[in-house]
Amino acid sequence: MFFSKRTQQIRRILIVEDEPLLAFDTEHALQQAGYEVVATVDRFRDADAVILGKGAVDLVITDIRLTGVRSGIELARHARELGIAVLFATANCPPDARDQGIALGWIAKPFQPRDLVRAIAICERLVSGLPAGRLPAPLTVFPQG
Repeated sequence: MFFSKRTQQIRRILIVEDEPLLAFDTEHALQQAGYEVVATVDRFRDADAVILGKGAVDLVITDIRLTGVRSGIELARHARELGIAVLFATANCPPDARDQGIALGWIAKPFQPRDLVRAIAICERLVSGLPAGRLPAPLTVFPQG
């Protein structure tokens, strides 16, 4: 019997983070893991320009609080409307972000690079319709429906 490797669903990632050092560390960790970081921005407006301009974003990793007026929750809602998966990366995920079905889950800051890479692998499983499996400690998966 032949076993085929599943096609990778998440390759191109947009990072939306307003803390420069954390943004840099996240970008570096993802590139080291073989992901393509499409862009790293700190506000809704810039993220929207990337999504609409460059296209082909498979996953948005966003903080809840962003530079500017609009939040990561609004960005997540917008991305999901466009069929793009979202993972929140924040120290405290408010209940309204969890209940709206707009994100796959939440990775709590601070997190280790290996936990972020594992969280993305779990997002990959969820996007593919598979169960999440074992979660790293800082990851919470939201009910999918």
